[in-house]
Amino acid sequence: MPLIVAGATLACILTGVTPAYATFPGRNGLIAFQAQATADAHIEIYTVRQNGHDLRQITHLDADAIRPDWSPDGRQIIFEIDRSEAPFCGIALMNADGTDIVELTPPQNLCENDPSFTPDGARIIFDRFDGVDEAFWTMDLTGNDRQRIGNCCADPNVSPNSEKFSFVTESDQPFQAALFTSNLDGSNLLQLTPFSFGVAVKQDWAPDGRHLVFSKNGIGHPPGISANIATIRPDGTHLRLITHYEGGDVQALVGSYSPDGRWIVFRLEDHGLSGLYKMRPDGSHMRVILPLSNFKPRSIDWGAKPSEDEESEAEE
Repeated sequence: MPLIVAGATLACILTGVTPAYATFPGRNGLIAFQAQATADAHIEIYTVRQNGHDLRQITHLDADAIRPDWSPDGRQIIFEIDRSEAPFCGIALMNADGTDIVELTPPQNLCENDPSFTPDGARIIFDRFDGVDEAFWTMDLTGNDRQRIGNCCADPNVSPNSEKFSFVTESDQPFQAALFTSNLDGSNLLQLTPFSFGVAVKQDWAPDGRHLVFSKNGIGHPPGISANIATIRPDGTHLRLITHYEGGDVQALVGSYSPDGRWIVFRLEDHGLSGLYKMRPDGSHMRVILPLSNFKPRSIDWGAKPSEDEESEAEE
């Protein structure tokens, strides 16, 4: 799918006087994710420490709260609210503990989803569909100063140096999706993977911007084939599978890098059970955060520890 970008506008929006690396690398803070406690419950957002302690449900909405994304300073979470009335899917901002929720999407018949922060924390990039037009947009943290970027796809993520952004595009065939990058001016549109890789929507940049991590065969779970986690450079080289499951009974689906870049957090699925795990970026030193159970963490994002938070947490 072609990416149509208003280059000058996007470059002005996403870059600025604040250095893009101001918050990276950072100290590792809480991990956020969405989960459904029971089959008849709404999907809610939870946080947990990297050692598995202090698991906490931070949203309690009469709607589904999904796709959390941490602000670079670890103080706020942007997320999506899905409901059966307008706006059918909208974007909201809250504090890290779930307080002070502010909905940013107007009450119209539209869908705004897949929100993520820009590296300076000043803006939000997201996908917007109004029934006719689907495109990437940005807005400020009050929901104002809205700017249309261009037609496209899913899960937009701006690179740490604010020079590129990544996204996932599905084809019209089952289990087909690919990872793309583009410059902010719309040039150098690059397809990093073939559509046959079935790239899951969730993908992430390493804090140093040198790699992206994604899930291969993660869309739709084709029968008999396991989802596995891979890394790739932004120019499409050095593709590397870092998990190697086979047969479809065990799956690894990526969440994100840790703020210090030393870990990747992900969901492990094993014969119908799910757990929250972390591993090194080369796939080694796999550790359990939340053990296998019927509780399925999804849309996992690892936040930074706020600079004023002096509480220590041992690195495992």
